[in-house]
Amino acid sequence: MGLFSFLTQEVAVDLGTANTIIIHNDKIVVDEPSIVAIDLKTDKMVAIGDKARQMQGKTHANLKTIRPLRDGVIADFNAAEQMIRGMIKMINTGSRLFPPSLKMVVCIPSGSTEVELRAVRDSSEHAGAREVYLIYEPMAAALGIGIDVEAPEGNMIVDIGGGTTEIAVISLGGIVTNKSIRIAGDDLTADIMEYMRHQHNIKVGERTAEDIKINVGAALSELDEPPADYIVQGPNQMTALPVEVPVSYQEIAHCLDKSLSKIEAAVLSALEQTPPELYADIVSKGIYLAGGGALLRGLDKRLSEKLNINFKIADDPLRAVARGTGIALKNVDKFSFLIR
Repeated sequence: MGLFSFLTQEVAVDLGTANTIIIHNDKIVVDEPSIVAIDLKTDKMVAIGDKARQMQGKTHANLKTIRPLRDGVIADFNAAEQMIRGMIKMINTGSRLFPPSLKMVVCIPSGSTEVELRAVRDSSEHAGAREVYLIYEPMAAALGIGIDVEAPEGNMIVDIGGGTTEIAVISLGGIVTNKSIRIAGDDLTADIMEYMRHQHNIKVGERTAEDIKINVGAALSELDEPPADYIVQGPNQMTALPVEVPVSYQEIAHCLDKSLSKIEAAVLSALEQTPPELYADIVSKGIYLAGGGALLRGLDKRLSEKLNINFKIADDPLRAVARGTGIALKNVDKFSFLIR
């Protein structure tokens, strides 16, 4: 460490398809949507995060909003690098004379290929990181939930993010079985857009579909505390005249059913590959749900009924992965499961 240790900034990054969270000094310093707005004439970044999200679907010919990550992996290298750099700038309190060298821990989907790992590492290095460590998302989620990942017992995590659903069984500081499927929050949003078009003849954009999911999204058509109907405004597809449609949670539960069944099947398939001793641990302890998808009303109940195993939602599931990445950052030398 020595003399220049004060010039090294340590940050933990949860680089998500929907949101990016950065932790610095044990505090969440950035929590923004993973979107950048780029001026096509100059190729410069105009806005980032929340400001860029407000522009989504409202841009003109010279302006484009890009989500650099799709399905949990980097789809647009240049935009990803600009986004990471811009978000790190938000926290930089150090002197401008010596920009601090960065030590980063970034989390990645457990099904990432070598090429995808390379893309994350390169983007982070281009954004100014000297040392980059990578951690698998389910491992980070387990740390964030507060599980002792190095204990000789099985824990199962289902992390439903924006781009991927990560399912993993963790024991002795490693991932025993894992399944990463590309059905997650974004697909549920797409299902809602499709449903509104077919069923109500109304065109809605990604942002409105997201709002419908947050307000009346449900995994069961029978809820103990049902939310009130959500009013959607938009153009009729045939006449282009404005219409207002109330949407109920039962409708959304019906339209999300197919995608949720795929998530159930993936959990089942991960359980099938689990060694019997660990399986017994999981049945007695239950399965942990993390990620934004865990907030879908009635999802824990639906999964518990289908699989006959208790499902528990992590505290603050949206930030469990980020918190775990922060814990990994503090113990970089101790944890053997970090990839250098």
